[in-house]
Amino acid sequence: MLLYYILYYHTKTQTEIGLGNIMKSTIHILFFFSFTFLITCTALDTITTNHPLGDGETIVSEHGEFEMGFFNTSRLPQNRYFGIWYKKISEGTVVWVANRDHPVTNTSGVVTVTSKGILVLVNGTVIWSSNSSRSVNNPIAQLLDSGNLVFGDKNDDGTLNITWQSFDHPVDNSLPGMKLGIDFVTGMQRNLFSWKSDDDPSSGNFVYRINPKGYPQFELWNGPTLTYRSGPWVGDRFSGIPRIGSNELFKVQYVMSEKEVYYTFEVTNTSESAIVRSILLPDGGLQRQTWNKETQKWGNYLSLKVNDCDIYKSCGGNSVCNIDSSPKCECMQWFHPNLQEAWSAADWSGGCVRNIQLDCENGDGFKKVSGLKLPDTSLSWYSMTLNLQECERQCLEDCSCMAYSNADHRGSGSGCLLWFGNLTDMRGYTEDGQDLYIRLAASELEKEKKSSSTNRVVVIIIPVLAATAVIGVLFLLYAFRKRKLKRKGIERLKFDGEANNRIGKDELDLPLFTLMQIAKATNDFSFNNKLGEGGFGPVYKGMLDKGQEIAVKRLSRTSRQGIDEFMNEVSIIAKLQHRNLVKLLGCCVEEGERMLIYEYMPNRGLDSIIFDKVLCKSLDWLKRYNIINGIARGLLYLHEDSRLRIIHRDLKVSNILLDHEINPKISDFGMARIFGGSETEASTTRVVGTYGYMPPEYAIEGLFSTKSDVYSFGVLVLEIVSGKKNRGFKHPDHNHNLLGHAWRRYNEGRHLEVVDPVIMESNNHYELFRVIQIALLCVQQYQEERPSMSSVVLMLSSKIELPIPKEPGFYSERNPEENHSSSSKGESETINQVSITHVAPR
Repeated sequence: MLLYYILYYHTKTQTEIGLGNIMKSTIHILFFFSFTFLITCTALDTITTNHPLGDGETIVSEHGEFEMGFFNTSRLPQNRYFGIWYKKISEGTVVWVANRDHPVTNTSGVVTVTSKGILVLVNGTVIWSSNSSRSVNNPIAQLLDSGNLVFGDKNDDGTLNITWQSFDHPVDNSLPGMKLGIDFVTGMQRNLFSWKSDDDPSSGNFVYRINPKGYPQFELWNGPTLTYRSGPWVGDRFSGIPRIGSNELFKVQYVMSEKEVYYTFEVTNTSESAIVRSILLPDGGLQRQTWNKETQKWGNYLSLKVNDCDIYKSCGGNSVCNIDSSPKCECMQWFHPNLQEAWSAADWSGGCVRNIQLDCENGDGFKKVSGLKLPDTSLSWYSMTLNLQECERQCLEDCSCMAYSNADHRGSGSGCLLWFGNLTDMRGYTEDGQDLYIRLAASELEKEKKSSSTNRVVVIIIPVLAATAVIGVLFLLYAFRKRKLKRKGIERLKFDGEANNRIGKDELDLPLFTLMQIAKATNDFSFNNKLGEGGFGPVYKGMLDKGQEIAVKRLSRTSRQGIDEFMNEVSIIAKLQHRNLVKLLGCCVEEGERMLIYEYMPNRGLDSIIFDKVLCKSLDWLKRYNIINGIARGLLYLHEDSRLRIIHRDLKVSNILLDHEINPKISDFGMARIFGGSETEASTTRVVGTYGYMPPEYAIEGLFSTKSDVYSFGVLVLEIVSGKKNRGFKHPDHNHNLLGHAWRRYNEGRHLEVVDPVIMESNNHYELFRVIQIALLCVQQYQEERPSMSSVVLMLSSKIELPIPKEPGFYSERNPEENHSSSSKGESETINQVSITHVAPR
C-alpha cells in the first residue's frame, strides 16, 4: 500500500500545485520522481496483497514472451487500460484487456489483491475485479509465458491452485492453449469480442461464439444479426473451410462431450518459436495470423470469411451459393425459386421450394449432393455411434427429417447428422466439400430414374446417329471436292499421304475455309497484316466478309512442326470451350496449305507487353493478378473440368494471348496430349516444349503429366511478377536463373526484390508475396510435391495456409560463361524432336 500512496501523492502533487508553489514542491517532486523511476524500471514478478501493480510498472512472464501493465492508445491517450501484450515484437500487440469499457482517466490506477482474495483494479473505487467466488488463503497472480494471467492460492510447494484465469475471459484474441466454447458444468462461455476500432479497445459490435443447439457450430454475430457461421466440425476441420493439407505450424483440437464443447489450437513442437494468434477484427473479420520476423508485421495465415458466399443465408433456404457462378445462388436440382420474380431480380432471400412435395407414407428416398458446406445445424440432431446406413434409416423413419450426412467425414465417414426444416446456408466447393443426402418424394425418384434410363438410351443413340451423319457429310464433301478438283484439273490438296489419311479419318466438327477466303481476308498475306512468327510459322491479321477479325496461323514450309502438330491442334482445341482458351474458328487445307483460323486477340501475346520496358507499364498489379488467375482457370479446365484431360506441354508467356479487355487466353495446342480417364502420367522419347519451362522429369526422363503444366505455370507466374525471362536471367550476386533467384530471395525474406518495379506501387505486398510463394510451390523439383491446378486456383482465390516451397527444379545455371552464351541467343526456342539423352535445359 506504500506504493499506492506514493503514486497517488506524486500524481496529486503534479496536478494540484500552482505555479507559485513550484519551488516549495521541487524537493518532494524530485524525491517521488526518483522513487517512481526505480519502480518503473523494475518489473514485478507477481501481484499479491503486499505487492500491487501501479501505473508505470509491468509484470513480464518467465521467459519474456508477454508483458502486463497499464497502457493507452493514440486515439484515447487520456484513458488507461490494464492489459497483456506481446513483449518480444515491435508492435506490442495487446491480446487481453481487463477494463475495456471502464478506462482509468488518470495515473492513479492500481491492481492488487483484496483481503477477501479477489484480484481488483482500483482507482478510488473498484473498476474491475476477477469475481472469483472461491476463498483464497494465500492469493497470488502470475503472468504465464502462454499469455494467461492466472490467479489463485499458492501452495507450500510453490504450485498454484487456479481460481481465475484470463484465458476464461477472452477479448478479441485467441492464443495457443486458449479454449473457445462452453463449459456446461459451470455455464462459462468463452467467446471472442471485437474492439470498437483498431485503437479503441472498448466493446465493438461483433461476437464470435459457439451455438450449442443441435450440432454445435461457431457463429459470428453483429449485434442482433447472425452474419456468419463456421459450419459443423467434420472430424479434421469445420465444414466450409478448405482442407489446408499438412500443417507444421500448429495443430487444432475440437472437444465435444456432455461436460463441454470447445475448440483450441497449439503451436507444434517443430515451430515453438512461431508466434500465432486468432483475432476477431473490429470489422468482423476472422483471421489466424502469424508474426513475420522479417517484415515485423502480422501476416494473415487464414481468413474464415472470404467472399459473399460466406454471408449467412445469402441465398435463402434449399439453395447453394457458388461464388464462381453467375448468378451465385442456385436452387438444388429438385427445387425451384420460391419467388421467381424476386429471384430473377437477384433477391435470393426467399430461397427455393420443392418441385414435388414429400409423401412420407408412400416411401421417400434420398439423393446425394457432393461438394457442400453442410447446412445450418442449429435445428439438427446427431449421434456419433451410428453409421451412414443406420443414419439413413433414422432419417427415413422421421417424416420431418429433410437430410442426413456423416458427422465425421474422415476416411469412409462415421457418425450421423440429421436436419429438420429448410436446408440453409449451404455453399458449393469444387473440392473439400462434404456429401449431403437430400430427402425426395418417391415420385421424384421414379421420375429421375426414368429420366436416367432415357438419358442412357439417348447417350447410345445420339452418338450413333451423329457418327452416321458425320460420315455421310464427310463422304459428300469428299465426293464434291474430288469432282471439283478433277474439273479444275489441279490437285488442291498436296498433303503427303499421311496427311490425306488423317484428314479423312478425323471427324472434325470445324468449319473449313477456302484458300481464296483467307487470301482475301489477309490482303493476300500482306506483310502489313503480319502479326508475328513462331515455331509453327507466320501469323496474319485478317477480316472476313462479315467484318469478323481473325488471326491466321500459316504453317511454314520450313517449319519443324508438321502434320502431327497441325492435326493435334485441330482435333484438340476444336473440342474445347472456355473463356481462357483461344477459340479456333476453322482451318484451311487447300493447295498444300495448313492454316488455322483463330479469333483475333488485339493485345497480342503477353510476352510482347510484359518484357517490353515501355508497354509493361500498362500492366499494373491488378491486371497481372487477373491474368495469372485466368491462366490458372484455363489450365484447371484442361486438366480436370473438360471432357478430355489435356496436357498442354508448351505453356509459356508467348502462348498467352490477351483480348481487348486484357483477359488471358491459352493458345498453341500443337504439342498437347490427351489423357484417358484413368491416365495420370505418360512417357515419351520425343520431348517437346520450350527450354526454361520444362520440368526436370520431362526434360531428362521424358515423363509428363498435369504436373508438367503446373511447373510451366509456376515459371510463367514468376515471369509475370518480375517482368524478367527465366532463361537467360542474370544477376551479379549469383549464377541462378529466375527460379533460383526467386527462391533465394524468398528464403532471405527479400521477396520484393523479385518484383517488377512497375508494380511495386500497388502496396499489396502481402498478395505479391503470396503469389511468389504459390509460383515456387509449382516449380518444386519433384512433381509429387507440386500442387494440382485445382489447389492453385483455391490458393489464388482464398487466403488459406500455404506450404513452405522446397528447392525448385533447374534453378542453377552451369557457369557464368554459359550464362552469357545462352542469354545471347535471345528468345527461348521451342523444340519438338530432340532425344532426351541430349536435352540439358537450364
